[in-house]
Amino acid sequence: MTGAGAFAGKTPKQAAMVAGEASGDLLASLLLAGMAQRWPQMQSVGIGGPHMAARGFEAWWPSEKLAVRGYVEVLRHYREIVGIREQLKTRLLRDPPDVFIAVDAPDFNLALEHGLKSSGIKTVHFICPSIWAWRPQRIEKIRASVDHVLCIFPFEVDLLNRHGIAATYVGHPLASVIPMQADKQAARNQLGLQASDTVVAVMPGSRQSEIQYLAPRFFEAVVLMKHANNAIKFIVPSIPALAAQVEKAARQAGVSGDVQILAGQSHAALAACDVTLIASGTATLEAALFKRPMVIAYNMNWVSWQIMRRKKLQAWVGLPNILCREFVVPEFLQDEATPEALSAAVLDWLASPARMMALQDKFTALHADLTRDTAKIATDAIEKILQN
Repeated sequence: MTGAGAFAGKTPKQAAMVAGEASGDLLASLLLAGMAQRWPQMQSVGIGGPHMAARGFEAWWPSEKLAVRGYVEVLRHYREIVGIREQLKTRLLRDPPDVFIAVDAPDFNLALEHGLKSSGIKTVHFICPSIWAWRPQRIEKIRASVDHVLCIFPFEVDLLNRHGIAATYVGHPLASVIPMQADKQAARNQLGLQASDTVVAVMPGSRQSEIQYLAPRFFEAVVLMKHANNAIKFIVPSIPALAAQVEKAARQAGVSGDVQILAGQSHAALAACDVTLIASGTATLEAALFKRPMVIAYNMNWVSWQIMRRKKLQAWVGLPNILCREFVVPEFLQDEATPEALSAAVLDWLASPARMMALQDKFTALHADLTRDTAKIATDAIEKILQN
C-alpha cells in the first residue's frame, strides 16, 4: 500500500527531520528519496545539509550547527545547541508535523523526541544509537522518546525488542548506493589520476573538532609516507565549510603542494584510492563498502577521551571491525594515533597485496549482508506508524 490509501484518503503533509552532521545528511537524503517517491506532496523541514536540500528539504538550521563531538567540545557550544533545540521544539509543537524523524545525533535528538512524543507527535529514530558499543543506559531514554527505530545493522532489532522498543531492520542505505564493484579507473579519471598511481585517501573527518585534532597528525603522516615513497599521490576530500581549515593544516605540515584537496567527492576518493587513512565514524563503513583497506584513527580533547573510554563496551571502535567482530583493519586511538604509527600502517597495507585481497573478500560479504531496499522498508515502517 502506498500514499493516499493508507490514511483514509489523506497523504501525510509534513515530516520534520534532524540530521546533525555530514554523514547524517547523506543518510537522510537517501531516506528522503524514498519518502518523495511514496508521498510526492509531503514537505520535509527541520535541520539538514546540502544532500537533503537537493531532495527538496527546507533547512531551518544547517546540520553543521550540531556537528560537535566530545564532552568538552559540546560544552563550548551547549547554549547555542540547546537554544536551537528549544526553538525547533516550540516551532514543531505550534505546527505539528505528521511524523518527526531523527537521523542519528542522539544527544540532540532524544531529548527533542521525548518532548514531541509526549505531545502526541509520532517519533522515528533512524539509526539506532550505539548502545551495544557504549552508554547502554541510554536504552531507557530511547524507550521513553521513540515510537519506532529504523536499524541499519541486523543485530540491533533483537536488542531493542528485548527492551520493549519497536524496531525494523532496513539495511544500510549506503550499501544500495555504493556499487558492489566500484569503477576505480573512472574515479581516477574524474580526479586526474593515472591507473598506475599509488593513491592514498586522507580523510580526517567532517567536523571542525576532528580537523583540529586529526588533520595535523594525518598530514604529518603524509610527510613520513612521502619520505618512504615519493611517488604516492594523496587526495583529501573536504566538506566546503571546512576546506580552509584543512588547507591551513596542510600548509602548517608543509604538504600543501603534495596533497590534492577535493571539494567533497569523498566517494570518488574512496573509489580511486588504494588505501585510506580515515577518521573513525560512518566514513569507515563507506570505505568498507568500497572494499578499501584502511587505517582508522581518532583523537579528541583529553577530558572527553577519559570520559568516553570508560564507557566503551567493545574492543573495537571502527565500524568495519565491530561488524566483522575482529580487527580486520588497524585502529589507532588517542595517544596511539601518532604520525609514525599511522604512516607505517598505511605503508604496510601497500606492501601487502595478498592481505588487501583477503580484506576485499570480507568486505564484499559484509556489503551483501547490509544490502536491502532501505527506502521501501523504511517508508513501509513509517506508514504503519502513521496508521496507529
